[in-house]
Amino acid sequence: MTDSALPYTLDRSILIHAPQAVVFSFLTESERWAKWWGAGSTIDPKVGGTVYICHPGGVEAGGKILDIEPPSRVVFSYGFKSGKPLPLEASRVTMWFDDEGGSTRVRLHHELPDEAVRDEHVQGWRYQLSLFANVVTSLVHAGVAEKVDTWFEAWAEPDAIKREAMLTSVALPTVQFRDQFSCVDGIGELMPHLGAAQKFMPGLKLSRDGNVRQCQGTVLVNWKATGADGQVRGAGTNVFLMSPDGRIASATGLWG
Repeated sequence: MTDSALPYTLDRSILIHAPQAVVFSFLTESERWAKWWGAGSTIDPKVGGTVYICHPGGVEAGGKILDIEPPSRVVFSYGFKSGKPLPLEASRVTMWFDDEGGSTRVRLHHELPDEAVRDEHVQGWRYQLSLFANVVTSLVHAGVAEKVDTWFEAWAEPDAIKREAMLTSVALPTVQFRDQFSCVDGIGELMPHLGAAQKFMPGLKLSRDGNVRQCQGTVLVNWKATGADGQVRGAGTNVFLMSPDGRIASATGLWG
């Protein structure tokens, strides 16, 4: 393929809130590659290696790895086994992966031989890269339910040393917490705030009420507050924002 044979281009850029090495692993491990392309899809991450894509519905596509520089760049040819809308290896895809504050900026450049085929791929790549972002962040935040449970349990931990260890294990040192009674930044401020909550509401425990819902690092969790007598004293919803490395960056509590 020469540049003159591929005069039509398509460019996209997305930010995935996950570390660069983790994001790139979805282009070097077939099991992870298949998670965003379809069951049975494989990739051989070396120059000349086969790229195979099995779209839902059995449509087969792919090409060859033309260049690869882990964890920052990959180039591969791309087309369809059926020859429509373009034959195998009839176009070229370049993807760059740049660290951006712990997250990863993914840039895609697709070179194609035909304008109509280029236009046909615009929505395809918009969808495919969105799917990519979701499967990556689902992996990074696979243990989010346990982190949320630890966060709630810390509110009832009377031992300050244990309470700090619990918070440190699941949250950033700069974690922010907001609700109708709270506006605190950092574990150093959150620690005495939780201590005061225990003093003025003795025996109160917070717990998750139902399953965690997560999308690209935004986590929605229902909770309930139970008194020492076992009676529910309050309920609401927390919105957690997770950091690219899987820790809680902020929590906002909504009552009622």
